[in-house]
Amino acid sequence: MYSLVLALILGLTPMAAMAASIVVIGDSISAGYGIDAGQGWVNLLQKKFNPPQGGYVISNESISGDTSAGGLARIDRILARHKPSIVILELGANDGLRGLTPQAMKSNLTEMIQRSRQAGAKVLLLGMKIPPNYGKRYIEMFYNVYPQLSAELNVPLVPFILEDVALKPELMQADGLHPNEQGQTPIAEKVWPYLQPLLE
Repeated sequence: MYSLVLALILGLTPMAAMAASIVVIGDSISAGYGIDAGQGWVNLLQKKFNPPQGGYVISNESISGDTSAGGLARIDRILARHKPSIVILELGANDGLRGLTPQAMKSNLTEMIQRSRQAGAKVLLLGMKIPPNYGKRYIEMFYNVYPQLSAELNVPLVPFILEDVALKPELMQADGLHPNEQGQTPIAEKVWPYLQPLLE
């Protein structure tokens, strides 16, 4: 009753006042690089709660070009601001593109997962891959970080969020790295079944 009164005072709908928070921490793939604002997969995922019958609001804290180290540097402020019940981590691609060590990436993502859990949030990890010209050994070391983290920390993993997009030119921008607007829906549809079990 108190929350309902407070919501009316603040001019909010009761559902908005009680909505749980989901935060996406990612790079350009989640920030919607190169496409119109509001057309990215994070926004499409939010529409699955509209009308917000599930009581979840998704906040996008993604920054184009961000690395796992950048995400780690920001995560405490993000957790304090949003107090999320679920954190979706989509980081690592820029670590790979810059040739940073997979060990450092794994350490940064581990710390982000642990801090999220300490703040009371469940975590969903989104896997990424990098182009083949980085060499077979490095690519394998890079990609193996995600299933290793999933197994060691018991974190649900979306194996590769661009699996249904990356090899389809009609769904990619000219740079061959970023999905276009048509490529956003397959990403949202890829993430959704992994997110659903985490919803209260």
